[in-house]
Amino acid sequence: MTALRRSCTIGTAALLALGLAACTSTGPAEPESTSPVVQLGAPGEPNRTLSPDEASGLEEPEHTEADVEFMQMMILHHEQALTMTGWVEERTTDRDVRLLAERMRISQEDEMDLMAAWLQERGTPLRDEHAGHGAHDMPGMLTQEQLDRLETASGEEFERLFLEYMIQHHQGALEMVADLWAAGGGVEASIGQFARHVEGDQGIEITRMQGMLAERSS
Repeated sequence: MTALRRSCTIGTAALLALGLAACTSTGPAEPESTSPVVQLGAPGEPNRTLSPDEASGLEEPEHTEADVEFMQMMILHHEQALTMTGWVEERTTDRDVRLLAERMRISQEDEMDLMAAWLQERGTPLRDEHAGHGAHDMPGMLTQEQLDRLETASGEEFERLFLEYMIQHHQGALEMVADLWAAGGGVEASIGQFARHVEGDQGIEITRMQGMLAERSS
């Protein structure tokens, strides 16, 4: 080995030794990068990125009485919608109305299971013992007269009434969600997500039904 090659070999070994020493240093390690924590804003308000100190002090918000009341009342609200969709098969052969009603039936049955599970997990009853008397006072609920009129209708009259009444019913659900936000509810993650789902899903269905009504009147 020439003197030049021997010198380069020694130099390289020294650099590797220094590099390893630096890697195994007991000095302070660089802090690990963490993803930012974003706090969802209330409806109409922007989201906010929390500082590390704020994020570390966060606690999972607990449900409120407004949340419980919302879930209990929404179960009753859904029950009436299922009564309405249950009449569709025998009273109209319209494909679009029947498909719409079937979609509503499936989604609202699933939501009722979700709401019942949410209430049971929190040790609260599925129904407020005083709620039954004022159930028809909830936003969007059909009166007994409206229910009777829908039940006895058929064909095109049933289709028109079903769409009109279900739009009314859905708009009532959106009002109930708005009342939940106004009462300071919906902060707990699971109910907040559910309320937003109801808001979005029923808003889309209202637009669809309004279009179906417009097609029938044109």
